[in-house]
Amino acid sequence: MSRLQPPVHLLRAFAATARLGSISAAAVSLHLTQSAVSKQVQELERWLEVPLFARVRKRLQLTPAGSRYEPGVRQVLQQLELATLDLLSSRGGAGLLHLASLPTIGSKWLIPRLPLFQAAEPKIELRFVPYTQAYDFSQPTLDCALRYGDGQWPGACADYVVGRELVVIAPLPKAGQPRLRRSGDVARFTLLHHVSVPHAWADWCADQRLVSVNPRAGPQLDQYHSLIRAVEVGMGLALVPACLVADEVAAGNLCTPLAGAYRTEAGYHLCYPEAKAQFEPLMKFRAWLLALAARESS
Repeated sequence: MSRLQPPVHLLRAFAATARLGSISAAAVSLHLTQSAVSKQVQELERWLEVPLFARVRKRLQLTPAGSRYEPGVRQVLQQLELATLDLLSSRGGAGLLHLASLPTIGSKWLIPRLPLFQAAEPKIELRFVPYTQAYDFSQPTLDCALRYGDGQWPGACADYVVGRELVVIAPLPKAGQPRLRRSGDVARFTLLHHVSVPHAWADWCADQRLVSVNPRAGPQLDQYHSLIRAVEVGMGLALVPACLVADEVAAGNLCTPLAGAYRTEAGYHLCYPEAKAQFEPLMKFRAWLLALAARESS
């Protein structure tokens, strides 16, 4: 066995001792004797030829080497536990798909349509992982992600789904307040911006040939959901993907007073690593999602 791959039971003994600070506490946690845990820790140190613990005032403390080693060991053990849990809870893992999604498109567009996917593919179980992991396909618990951008991400396949059509959303008009009847009227309103798409208003103004508007001024918010809510309460105007505001418009909570949509190159894409291009649950989800998007766009 390679010296770079110590046995798992030695790593578990080391991790438990490091976490609890004593051999006796680690023994209780692992349901072993103190002698067994002590021998396993010593065996790991011999295996690595590096001291991992030092005894200071009758207490065990990690050495500098042990402190560097412990986070990596903890992560490996957690990933192993998670992979085993996934395997046992998904009938062998063949129908399990991990995905991540930006919050607004996930809650407002994707999730309301997932019952259709469940009906079409009842043997595939979807599990969402935190969207902060959506750009790291090195994580073993991420198969695909719904991202926003131009579709160009190194090492990833990307299929456009929805979101290239942007609309100007405005609060419902009230007596005595300015009206939005044509594009030039945006100069009379506060413009709200998405922090990840700070150039959106500038591009829209250029498309509308507006020179009397400062497209950079105005508050910035970090989610489209927040922008939509800010418009509803009257903070100003926002430029958002049309697919995200259908419910609010239908409910009469805000309006889209300017005719037509502004089309951009950016949108929501289903992304996945090239190495998983033959993963059956992912390919079935991809086929369903793209077919759904095509039907809705037509």
